[in-house]
Amino acid sequence: MVDHMENKTDVVFLCSCEASFPLDMTAIESGLAASNPASQAPRFVSCSNLCRTEVQKLDTELKTASRITIACQQEQPLFSDVLENAGFAGEVFFSDIRDRAGWSNERAKAGPKMAALIAVDQLPRPALPFVSLESQGVTLIYGRDERAIEVGKRLADALDVTVMLVRPENIMPPRRTDFPIVKGIIRQAKGYMGAFELSVDDFALSLPSSRHALHFADARQGAQSRCDLVIDLSGGTPLFAADSLRDGYLRCDPNDALAVERLIARARDLVGIFDKPKYIAFQNDLCVHSRSQITGCRRCLDVCPTGAISPQGDRVTIDPAICAGCGGCASVCPTGAASYALPSADVLMRRLRLLLRTYTAAGGKDAIVLFHDSEHGGEMLDAMARATDGLPAHVIPLEVNELTQIGIEQIAAGFAYGAAGLAFLSREKPKHDLLPLNKTLALAQAILPALGQPSEAVCLIGEDDPDAVLRALNAMPRASTKQAASFLPMGNKRSVMMLALREWHSHAPQQPERIALPASAPFGKVNVKAEACTLCLACVSTCPTHALSANPERPELRFQEDLCVQCGLCASTCPEKVIQLEPQLDFSRINGTPVTLKEEEPYACDNCGTLFGTKSTIERIKSKLAGAHWMYSGSNADRIKLIGYCDTCRIEVATTQGFDPYGGPERPRVRTSEDYFKEREKNGEND
Repeated sequence: MVDHMENKTDVVFLCSCEASFPLDMTAIESGLAASNPASQAPRFVSCSNLCRTEVQKLDTELKTASRITIACQQEQPLFSDVLENAGFAGEVFFSDIRDRAGWSNERAKAGPKMAALIAVDQLPRPALPFVSLESQGVTLIYGRDERAIEVGKRLADALDVTVMLVRPENIMPPRRTDFPIVKGIIRQAKGYMGAFELSVDDFALSLPSSRHALHFADARQGAQSRCDLVIDLSGGTPLFAADSLRDGYLRCDPNDALAVERLIARARDLVGIFDKPKYIAFQNDLCVHSRSQITGCRRCLDVCPTGAISPQGDRVTIDPAICAGCGGCASVCPTGAASYALPSADVLMRRLRLLLRTYTAAGGKDAIVLFHDSEHGGEMLDAMARATDGLPAHVIPLEVNELTQIGIEQIAAGFAYGAAGLAFLSREKPKHDLLPLNKTLALAQAILPALGQPSEAVCLIGEDDPDAVLRALNAMPRASTKQAASFLPMGNKRSVMMLALREWHSHAPQQPERIALPASAPFGKVNVKAEACTLCLACVSTCPTHALSANPERPELRFQEDLCVQCGLCASTCPEKVIQLEPQLDFSRINGTPVTLKEEEPYACDNCGTLFGTKSTIERIKSKLAGAHWMYSGSNADRIKLIGYCDTCRIEVATTQGFDPYGGPERPRVRTSEDYFKEREKNGEND
């Protein structure tokens, strides 16, 4: 992190790209100095043609520099070669201040944004864990006609191909059998590259004697097939949800010749061992999915587009080989059981902190942070720089792996750190569902007005037209803050989330004590009808976050609101059904002490005085059983006093008096089917 870096000799090269935009050196230098006050001030080198006529400036500075930042990404390969040839062993960072800031109608005011972009690009990238997928090239091509066979011929030299045809009719047999041709209908598909498992109906092999058209042997149902790759040219419904995100599953319209050519080119390279990031870190002990076969939280299951998440007992399990890294599960997980690793939530919040602190220190105002991905977002930024007026000086782009990884904690932190707005740039037709992001935005838009800020200060811009993106950004209303927060996010997700919300609240124009939230919110309180609660404490034993707790000294039910994730397990478990959830955000209860929901006077054992149970419960049991049960009626009436004994005393008295708990009146004999048949015969009844 920049905040804690050891002192180094830094050199920052700033290039105006042949003077196509100005460099506000005062703003840039002041912003970068404020972003890391503990480090030695960097040396700034201003250029206009660093990649051509001024490249010798690099050689001059390499002699004394231990870390270099070059504010140009277009010529990164050239600069990397120069540094490698010179034997430079220090740290190197590249930052784009041209397309994201300089090439704009507001370029004269873009100095603070340039400083913020450079500061964030100097942060080191966190290391990632990986999971390996292995493909040996065993491929099933699933199609309807000769086009599938033709693709099989094109790939047979690189892959181990089998072609499966759906209800084939009048298909001319190939002259030579280079690969098996079968028919079948895939009813179920699961797995991933290197481990696909398919269930096939109407399966049959083609007959070698086929003459005018392919004929097949007798079909059978429920055939099983395993393969490394699946190429789907059937033109029907995809075999997998979010099919474009399933590694090893290639699908396109068989009538689109260009798409088919691209598919063939991709398939040829899918042999070998491939490493993919393990996007999600999962902690079993934090999962609140269910307890005692009662389902509580389903947030991650409801938003996963690929089906990588499935229930497993009281927890869920995430298959890293299927996970496509959208981050939706991590953004909606209320406890941090699922956390994103590209980067983690707290690292992203630190980037936000550095971005906005640097921008403000350099003199910038009313910053709107534009979250975007590298693929679509990068293309839109390039297009806006070249074909429109360019990004406004107050709009700062921040690249993330997926928009859906953003949770309420990042939004709260953004406003707390002084952002005037947060925008999310997506495709007009996203490649996967943005449900997690929409849920997060709905929650943020419920909080904003209560804090005196416009709900439109967070928005999703789903556009493929750069002019439309620019219009949407210019139309955004801007939120205000009293003063920017400076907290450093540390700890697990829940604690970081509550910290960010508290700081957002304390720096907002309005500061209500509590805010009502929609039903899906991960914050709220538990309401208990105290008069009907028996203090059985079933809710305490099932509460996975320990928001509900008991007092070990006396009969008491306590509740700590900032731990409650509104999973509903307590309400589902309560035998008296006296618990109701109330989604809300009570800022006075963040880091507060537990409150008492119900307490009663304990009952003192009538024999030894030990406290046990509650007085109301013991008295109620006595009144219900006295004279109504054989154990406590007639000659045994005096035995009702045992109800007022603690467990130890009750066992001791029952043992010394030789009491037989099975010595009551004879119970009715259990009736069987044979008894009923005999009665029917006796009564002359027939079937």
